Amino acid sequence: MKIYSDSDVDNGRLNGKRIAILGYGSQGRAHAQNLRDSGLDVVVGLRPGGKTWSKAEADGFTVQEPTAACAGADLIAFLLPDTAQAQFYGSIESAIPNGATLLFAHGFNIHFGQIEPRKDLDVVLIAPKGPGDLVRRQYAQGKGVPCLMAVAQDASGHAKETALAYAAGIGGARGGVLETTFAEETETDLFGEQAVLCGGATELVLAGYETLVNAGYQPEVAYFECMHELKLIVDLLHEGGLAKMHEFISETAQWGDLVSGPRVVDQHVRDRMSEVLKEIQDGTFSSRWIAENETDQPEFKRLLSQDLEHPIEKVGAELRGRMPWLNEEN
Repeated sequence: MKIYSDSDVDNGRLNGKRIAILGYGSQGRAHAQNLRDSGLDVVVGLRPGGKTWSKAEADGFTVQEPTAACAGADLIAFLLPDTAQAQFYGSIESAIPNGATLLFAHGFNIHFGQIEPRKDLDVVLIAPKGPGDLVRRQYAQGKGVPCLMAVAQDASGHAKETALAYAAGIGGARGGVLETTFAEETETDLFGEQAVLCGGATELVLAGYETLVNAGYQPEVAYFECMHELKLIVDLLHEGGLAKMHEFISETAQWGDLVSGPRVVDQHVRDRMSEVLKEIQDGTFSSRWIAENETDQPEFKRLLSQDLEHPIEKVGAELRGRMPWLNEEN
């Protein structure tokens, strides 16, 4: 394992180079602002008329159509949604200068062959391990969100140095830059989202809520126990791992954790997790998701609607309405 910090970075690597940020969503905006505040030359490439064009201009950036932004760029950061990147790359490839660097924040399209970059280009990955607002907020506080770094194509012989300089520019080298591969980043990221962070956590919350409500307990009490308080535990885990969680919960809670947790997340669950991982590794998941997007996402929309119509959403909205401070910016 190799973790790089600011002392490992060639700080002049991107000086005088133009960086084109394609996309101005959560990550795009954070990267653009952090890079600019690090003294680097940033242009934002967006489709005319898009809702983020005026937002980027209001933030003080030069905004150009994607082909114009790419034409003069030394590094082009693909910070668009995964589903838009392949078609977008095809539309701007001819404008990308020879010897430029393509940078991704997630390896999906490279790893699964949706984008096949020209051989003269460096292709790198800098993946912050946190959402864009956190990347921006921690940078502004003099901190940094850790990043994963990978090189898929090193035409120049200096792709890693360029990637590290970019990571430092967004503050990632302050938190540490862990070297990985496009395959490892993509497969572990998808697995984490599906089995633990999003799919696993939300299904666990819903199952707990339904168990309590079906047993006759008040939906509001079930909401507080199974969703609201989850943040308290996640914060402890984030700050200090299992040790800090055990330190700050009661002995009764610790005992329940130790004897009941393994009964809920048992071997059956671990077997299902292995199946999820296998489908990510063998391309089953990516193929299904790509096909879903080619047919206007009918199953995605149906499942999302089903999720958002769950009774916990109505109960939660009413309770959160009594706690307006939850939506205040940190």
